[in-house]
Amino acid sequence: MGRSQELSEFKRGTVIGCHLCNKSICAISLLLNIPRSTVSGIIPKWKQLGATATQPRSEWGQRMLKCTVRRSRQLSAESIAKDLQTSCGL
Repeated sequence: MGRSQELSEFKRGTVIGCHLCNKSICAISLLLNIPRSTVSGIIPKWKQLGATATQPRSEWGQRMLKCTVRRSRQLSAESIAKDLQTSCGL
């Protein structure tokens, strides 16, 4: 089964709004036609971070580094670090 698209920030906010109105996870899931696992993942993240925005994925930089090292094994560590920083926008 493939992954679907991420929920919009509006829909995440709607989930939080329903949660604040004391609706159950199951009721929110049925009301918004979102899987229960998604609803139960949004609420704790909102409680912990206080925001509904999607957080950046941490493994992206690691994958980029592995690909860069595999492509150019002869480069020095400094040049690989510079390439990685420019591609990540740091």
